[in-house]
Amino acid sequence: MFYLSKIFWLLVQPLSLAFFLAALAALACLVRRGTIGGWLAGLSALTLFVTLYTTAGNVLLQSLEDRIPRADRAPDTISCIIMLGGGVENEVMSGRGGVEFNAAADRYTETLRLALAHPDAKILVSGGDGSFSGRYEGEAGASAAFFAAFGVQPERLIPENASRNTWENTLNTKKLLEQEGLKDCLLVTSAFHMPRSISLFAKAGLTVTPWPVDYRTSGTLTLGFDFTQPSLNAQNTSTAVREWLGLLGYYWVGRIDWPF
Repeated sequence: MFYLSKIFWLLVQPLSLAFFLAALAALACLVRRGTIGGWLAGLSALTLFVTLYTTAGNVLLQSLEDRIPRADRAPDTISCIIMLGGGVENEVMSGRGGVEFNAAADRYTETLRLALAHPDAKILVSGGDGSFSGRYEGEAGASAAFFAAFGVQPERLIPENASRNTWENTLNTKKLLEQEGLKDCLLVTSAFHMPRSISLFAKAGLTVTPWPVDYRTSGTLTLGFDFTQPSLNAQNTSTAVREWLGLLGYYWVGRIDWPF
């Protein structure tokens, strides 16, 4: 299922979809099916325009970020901070060493802030290698180095380095929480990823306090044209489509109760 989902996403993400539609249009013209080729070329152009030059993807992303707001303050008692991985560049680190963050670095910085504010809380870092090759270390090593650099004691960390996706994050985290006897946990992940994460945790019988971070939208967006940042629009559209497909897919296979 993991590899099938990877292949499926490779084919249906917006820019890939536009490419395949354009390729099919060219093929249709080569075999003298000009009308079909024209329709396919038009769909490809429309997909690119919506992805690059409208706020549609950002609005989709915003709808996810708005679903589960963060509390004004953390609970007084926190036994564990669960941070879902995805904030580092495994491929870059494998070649250059160190700790290299991506756009989801807020998962790390906010977890660090919480860890320093709640010195008795354990820190469960859940995230392995989600690549096709499976040859990278995952986030256990990176997280240990990062938190240690800011004075967080190594014995506070609970590494979970086997998960390749959010479903495996949930299952492996549940096992570790039960082994450690931990409750009253915060869940730290990107705001757009929180609806899927919380739904999976709830289905698995885990009660956690959501602590969303890494917001990508202002919260005030409406549908319209945007010619100022096509590359960012494409990135946010891809992120939003992937997350919505993840919600629908998990609902379809019975891993969450409701995607909306």
